[in-house]
Amino acid sequence: MTVTAANPASETTPVAVGTPAPDFTLPDQDKKDFKLADYKGKKPVVLFFYPLDWSPTCTKENACFTQDLSRFSKYAEVAAVSIDSTWSHKAWQEKMGLKHRLLSDMHRKVTKAYGLLLPAANISQRATIIIDKAGNVAWVKVEADITKERDYHEVEAQLQNLS
Repeated sequence: MTVTAANPASETTPVAVGTPAPDFTLPDQDKKDFKLADYKGKKPVVLFFYPLDWSPTCTKENACFTQDLSRFSKYAEVAAVSIDSTWSHKAWQEKMGLKHRLLSDMHRKVTKAYGLLLPAANISQRATIIIDKAGNVAWVKVEADITKERDYHEVEAQLQNLS
């Protein structure tokens, strides 16, 4: 797992819109590397950061991602990021029938690089980061209440604006 950033955010202060997105490589539930750099110049990327596999809100939210994946994937590459292991992701994906990639940030390096760490709980905030084709942060939304789902219509509207 590698992370590089020209101007890294504080681990608890989200990355700023307009700045280059911290590059990273993380394994997914199938232990296949997801490399952010692979999409630069090709297509936008939407990263759905969430606290934990198996938790009630995250379970409901990821079921919605899968059900509505085409709403997002027609505009961007979609990946969900949490601090859970690839093994947890695989079991959860199989149990839930999830179709999108679940990236494992067990060492919290990407979560910290994007400024989304909740230190007291040692998990990520619930946040959405949209990265444009040029590799810059185009939109950041951190949910004030970690127990509430994000607004999917808002995310889709932001992705439409990139087109």
